[in-house]
Amino acid sequence: MHAETESMSPPVGLGFRRDLAESILGAPTSSFDFMEVAPENFLGFGGQRRRLLARLQDRWPILAHGLALSLGGHDPWDSSHLDELAAFMEEIETPHYSDHLCLSSAQGSHSHELLPLPLTREKARHLADRIREISGTMPIPFAVENISAYGRWPEDELTEADFVTEVIERADCGLLLDVNNLFVNASNFGFQAEEMLDRMPLEATVQIHIAGHTLRQDGLRIDTHAEPILDDVYSLLRRALPRTGPVPILLERDDHFPPLSELLEEVEAIRKIGREVFHEDR
Repeated sequence: MHAETESMSPPVGLGFRRDLAESILGAPTSSFDFMEVAPENFLGFGGQRRRLLARLQDRWPILAHGLALSLGGHDPWDSSHLDELAAFMEEIETPHYSDHLCLSSAQGSHSHELLPLPLTREKARHLADRIREISGTMPIPFAVENISAYGRWPEDELTEADFVTEVIERADCGLLLDVNNLFVNASNFGFQAEEMLDRMPLEATVQIHIAGHTLRQDGLRIDTHAEPILDDVYSLLRRALPRTGPVPILLERDDHFPPLSELLEEVEAIRKIGREVFHEDR
């Protein structure tokens, strides 16, 4: 879904959630340019879930974004799962596949959390090796997403931006840039978000995620995907786009679902930024 020329503004889509299914499917097709799904919500299921997926495919291109590879772990890959995943990618014709730079399982047990990794050169090498292995099983390009975090490891020796850069350069993979996660981490750990963004390997970006988050009374920002997008996060998107190019931009909303009209207002705000950055007055 890369744009063919720099004059084309980025496609803007929505993360599919079953709580929004009927309102999404009742909206005009022009409301969104694509939908993003998590394969884990469909693999091994039939019935209603597959019928929903078929209805989505009838209306929009589908992108896939995973939750469970645990790229930072040490467990061997589940070959049957990878085969199912590859078949799913071909079925929905997603142009790339992505997962998170995190640990989510160990010794066969899944935490169902995206846990941060030590920001060390050794861990960057380990991640790059794992990413190269998994990329070899994929029929399409693979990308990794920067995650939100609420604590750091004492052995950290790299900044987050430098860590992500080292992983991507070693693995020769793409970046799924989450601008909300970057803002949350910069705020929580006392960095300038703009400086952090500028150090990221944005030229490797294949897709962008944007969302809202919650600010607690103690000042900690939590990546909930349950609030409207902040102006500061929109500003980071605007700053990133000249370097990423017009890649697909995804709006994520996971809780406190507003009326569809409010989500469409955010979609239009994202589209407006894209048009302005790439000089499209339409």
